[in-house]
Amino acid sequence: MNNYFEVVKMAILFFPFIALLMTFPFILVQYHKYGSISFYKTIIIYLFTLYLTCAYFLVILPLPKISEVAALTTPRMQLIPFSFIFDFIKNTSLDITNIHTYIGALKESYFFVPIYNILLTIPFGIFLRYYFKCDIKKVIIFSFLLSLFFELTQLSGLYFIYPRGYRLFDVDDLILNTIGGILGYIMAGPLIKVLPTIEKVNFVAKEKGKTISGFRKTSTALLDFILFLIIYLLLEKLLNQNIKSIYILITSILFYYYIIPMFLNCGTIAQNFLNIKVLDYNNEPNIYRFFLRNITIIIIYIILPYLIFNTITKLNINEMIKEFTGLIFILITFLMYVITIIKYVFTNKTMFYEKISKTKLTSTIK
Repeated sequence: MNNYFEVVKMAILFFPFIALLMTFPFILVQYHKYGSISFYKTIIIYLFTLYLTCAYFLVILPLPKISEVAALTTPRMQLIPFSFIFDFIKNTSLDITNIHTYIGALKESYFFVPIYNILLTIPFGIFLRYYFKCDIKKVIIFSFLLSLFFELTQLSGLYFIYPRGYRLFDVDDLILNTIGGILGYIMAGPLIKVLPTIEKVNFVAKEKGKTISGFRKTSTALLDFILFLIIYLLLEKLLNQNIKSIYILITSILFYYYIIPMFLNCGTIAQNFLNIKVLDYNNEPNIYRFFLRNITIIIIYIILPYLIFNTITKLNINEMIKEFTGLIFILITFLMYVITIIKYVFTNKTMFYEKISKTKLTSTIK
């Protein structure tokens, strides 16, 4: 029993890192489909991720030494269905004719190991029915496939890291895990009557998605930057021997933030994916105002600070004064960035570059 708790503790320690990896894709998908993120759905997905992490760790941990596994001579597979029943009858203290042996037999490993295999996939069946809306056939199939994944992980020696499997591939585990998924499906029935339906949660999220939150705008900007950075790094890799980096950077900016939007009806890739549109004050896409908007952002937040700082560094004045002036400018620029980010994320006030370009962000969620 202690081993199970140790594995769960290990899974909980690793969970924040696993959750971090899946958070941004989950955010993007939710914004793409509904325009907002439901806190309720986020909790469900995080619980589902935590459950899968615990289940997987229970399958692979504790990890033995490779030398110990190489020296194993135990069987790798058990392919006789329902052998756990015969093992229970044969290897426990159970005496069918003696009722006093029943409780003792239920405390032995030949009983609770099969029970744990059933319990392992009960949450899986619950999640499949409640959140993913799977019928009983799909629950059976997916529960079996999850169990098969676990068993193949064991049979392959953790994907051939080990010279052989260090745990037994057992056909009974496939049966018991599938039964667990079915029980989870049945147990989800009463929960569905109490918990809010996913359809209702999605409807509320879509209604909220008709307005653009600061976090949604931030996610859009972050995705755009990631995609731009990928393009820049690819061009840098291909062209850096013949073209200066500054020209590659300018080319990447023009390509991603100006040329691509011309073919996407005045929107970047991220804006289109996350259902955001840049419109003029007449609620129409205007490529010229879109360009003016982006040019203003680049000039104010990138080019102008660069030129001013570069000018300060070239001034023919005392070094101490030059360093002090440069530091003051850096602090002012940093403060400008912070104020802009706070206003952009936490308020719905019109940004100065929107006033200059006479543009606004509008949600395309209907």
